[in-house]
Amino acid sequence: MTATPKVAAIHDISGFGRCSLTVALPILSVMGVQCAVLPTAYLSTHTAFPDFTFLDLTEEMKKTMDHWQTLGLRFDAVYSGFLGCTEQIGVVEDFIRRFRKDNALAVVDPVMGDNGVRYVTYTDEMCEATCRLTEKADVITPNLTEAAFLLGEDYETLPRDKAGYAELCRALSGGGVRSVVLTGVSDGADTLGAAVFDRETGQVEFALTDRIPGEYHGTGDVFSSVLTGALVRGRKLTEAAALAAKFVRDCAERTFPQGTPMREGVDFEPLLYTIGADRL
Repeated sequence: MTATPKVAAIHDISGFGRCSLTVALPILSVMGVQCAVLPTAYLSTHTAFPDFTFLDLTEEMKKTMDHWQTLGLRFDAVYSGFLGCTEQIGVVEDFIRRFRKDNALAVVDPVMGDNGVRYVTYTDEMCEATCRLTEKADVITPNLTEAAFLLGEDYETLPRDKAGYAELCRALSGGGVRSVVLTGVSDGADTLGAAVFDRETGQVEFALTDRIPGEYHGTGDVFSSVLTGALVRGRKLTEAAALAAKFVRDCAERTFPQGTPMREGVDFEPLLYTIGADRL
């Protein structure tokens, strides 16, 4: 019997609002992946809500890593997302060096902002360090805003067609050394999904679905979590991106008629069975 793959998920915990570890843990678990969590911060809600609390967990991260090292833990993938401060970026780099198995994946979601705007907890220094962190990754999953930050370009002038998305992916790949899944792309008003540069093939392909009204918070975390789970379960990158795009689309379709506030995220829990381990 094949051993259950292990993924270390390095994200914050938002007490309310579906995002970060509160989506990564159930998604990876249902996909047949053991998810070890390394929380970066505790927030009462994610940052789209007003007056949220914020507890930086940098020192606890370091103590956890030292304990895990005494246990000899190693992971099939390291998957990072929202980070609490600049120092944590160095902590994640150290984690990748110490804990991933040979040939294991480092998946970095370079969380910095959305819709052309930086998240309120991210500083110039953090964004610069996040760019450095992507250089340690095998796969990065930026949205268009984060792509602009990573490339030092103006968000408003980024291309919005397939040829332009392909150009962005190649630029983000660092000369083809890492794979890129660029989220939030579209080839028209009625589609939404991802552009996928696979470093193994050198090709750019697209994983697009029909667009559902609404822009729900946390869908990037849902997407990247499904993508990571599919990759460690043996799916090819474009296949994994297509699965992730479809799951996000299905969740949005379920959520929209309910009138759920968009900052609460998508109603993904009842659809977890559709990406269960027995379906992969």
